[in-house]
Amino acid sequence: MTSCVFCDIVEGIAPSRTIYRDDDVIGFLDIRPVTRGHTLLVPRQHSSGLADLAPHLGGSLVSAGQRVAAAMKAGAIAADGVNLVINDGRAAFQTVFHTHLHVVPRHDGDKLSFAKGLVVRRDPDPDETAESLRAALAQASRTTDDPAGDHTADDR
Repeated sequence: MTSCVFCDIVEGIAPSRTIYRDDDVIGFLDIRPVTRGHTLLVPRQHSSGLADLAPHLGGSLVSAGQRVAAAMKAGAIAADGVNLVINDGRAAFQTVFHTHLHVVPRHDGDKLSFAKGLVVRRDPDPDETAESLRAALAQASRTTDDPAGDHTADDR
């Protein structure tokens, strides 16, 4: 494996401002925060993206994200809301190829606009999009025997 700064942080080789630790996850302040308190949560076990992230570690990341988000709301940061974000792949703006969850505290009126596209975009054919994703999930489950492939209910 090539050098990974997040693996170095997990191992204590690289410096960080660590704010969270458990058996599966470590959390530290982002060195280029979009808001005060912006935290990165990383699995202790290296994975470069979602495709090679063990499912139980994904669950651990989200659980840790919930705990950190609650602290951001209840503590001195006094966040009004929190964004949880995973960038998966270069096209999704992932710059460090060790899976990580951004926990970004938000305040009413903060004018942070990285999520603006999520609010204003519309799919021109959501039914077709849903069907194509169901088909891809079914195909993936046939090739990997993934029990998640059984979840193809029409949830529009």
